[in-house]
Amino acid sequence: MSNQSVVIAGAGPTGLMLAGELALAGVDVAVVERRPNQELSGARALGISSRTIEVLDQRGIANRFLSAGQTAQITGFAVTRLDISDFPTRHNYGLALRQKHIERILAGWVTELKVPILYGREIAGFVQHDAGIDVALADGQPLRAQYLVGCDGGRSVTRKAAGIDFPGWDPTTSSILAEVEMTEKPPYGVHRSAAGTYAFGREEYEIKGGEIIYKDVGPIGVMVTEPNTNSTAEPTLRDLKELLIAVCGTDYGVHSPTWISRFTDMTRQAAQYRNGRVLLAGDAAHVHSPIGGLGLSTGVQDAVNLGWKLAQVIKSTSPDSLLDTYHAERHPVAARRDLPPAGAGGGALAVEGEGGRGAPGERRGEAALDLQAIDAGKLLHDILRRFFEGHRRESLLDLDRQQLRQELAEIADTVFDEHERVVPPLNKQIWKIDREIRKILLDQVLLYELETQEAAEAEQVLPAYFEVAFGGMRSAAKDPDSREEPLELTRETFVGEETIKISGQIDRVDVARDQLAELASALVQFG
Repeated sequence: MSNQSVVIAGAGPTGLMLAGELALAGVDVAVVERRPNQELSGARALGISSRTIEVLDQRGIANRFLSAGQTAQITGFAVTRLDISDFPTRHNYGLALRQKHIERILAGWVTELKVPILYGREIAGFVQHDAGIDVALADGQPLRAQYLVGCDGGRSVTRKAAGIDFPGWDPTTSSILAEVEMTEKPPYGVHRSAAGTYAFGREEYEIKGGEIIYKDVGPIGVMVTEPNTNSTAEPTLRDLKELLIAVCGTDYGVHSPTWISRFTDMTRQAAQYRNGRVLLAGDAAHVHSPIGGLGLSTGVQDAVNLGWKLAQVIKSTSPDSLLDTYHAERHPVAARRDLPPAGAGGGALAVEGEGGRGAPGERRGEAALDLQAIDAGKLLHDILRRFFEGHRRESLLDLDRQQLRQELAEIADTVFDEHERVVPPLNKQIWKIDREIRKILLDQVLLYELETQEAAEAEQVLPAYFEVAFGGMRSAAKDPDSREEPLELTRETFVGEETIKISGQIDRVDVARDQLAELASALVQFG
């Protein structure tokens, strides 16, 4: 029987990052990966966030990734790009780099650290006992360790065998993604029509002035939204052709697919990140829409939070109870990042500042856990979905403005109340204040959008400006003629110190500044 201090299930980005963290700390670790090698089919994540680059830089390997990808202002929400070039960091940008390259570089680093990766193996089960955990592989080989960490994806065998629930939301959108050949050149980029969203691109490209310039070599990547989320069979070339004709009016002579897959915006999160000697990280702990690489970056940061704690406990420097802080600190982060579907062509907002040991984003206690109940991003999506579904075939500009504001407020109250009945907040005072702030900002942004956008455009842009206002990130679009100073409100949030900035386009509407300031100040006493 092979003995290790830690066995990691899964050699994706999260598992590899955790293996590297443990190896650097001098912990004996092995990785079990069911794939025969590190090769990865499909697109998966297309880049990493600023905070994740910072984490890699702390380990001295950021340049390996930067030299392989392209830096750009890729942070965004829905179709709105956010400029973070004035953030106080050496890496005030995102990195465009496909997941297959991210995994390749991480695997190379882990190999340098002499970590064994057991390819072609899969965990079949395990038994926990006082002295450790016995892990059974599908080929019959036994492993013994002190801890098992499941980084084995959304369908995690580890999570299921540990009996950890995986509650969440069923998908509201579904898309087919493929790599194909086409006899006709499609319009590159992301497009939206009454029939749905579709996008075309190639693996080889350059980013110039914030614009993606595709090279006319290699297969074509295509994404097209399906009309419903009921499909269960594997997508086929015929399915793709029919969708392209329905959305674009032509299939562009699509043929010879390298691969075809389907993705949705299903959102789920493990009820517990720990069960005795079993812990979960990455997609095994939380799944999101893959757009924006949100899950990858969150998983890597999970690994950095967990790695040093496991090392401390294994070396008897800290008590076993230190591992409980992993759930307390990282579960609320993923709950906050359970954001609404970002839409093709944009990522999802992620709060920067979470990371490794001593990072300011890691707090303990009731306030941190309360965000798990609030899950504001998902609620926002539900509010907007209900609101716009009621006005799908009409322009909001033709309707009574006050009536629309009242309707949106009533829908928001209904959604908040429904959620509160299902998941009672741990701190009712924080919950009450937070929902009022969200309603005010949502109302004011709606007013601005009514002045500038048709209903279809407002549906795409509205979530972005709401999150920009509440999340403290600055929109790249500014009003050079605005003379009003941005309102800055600082509060202790659930994941660290966060500045709420209402600036740029949002300054040009009549934001209830005094009321917002009063509410935000009230939150400080509960922080």
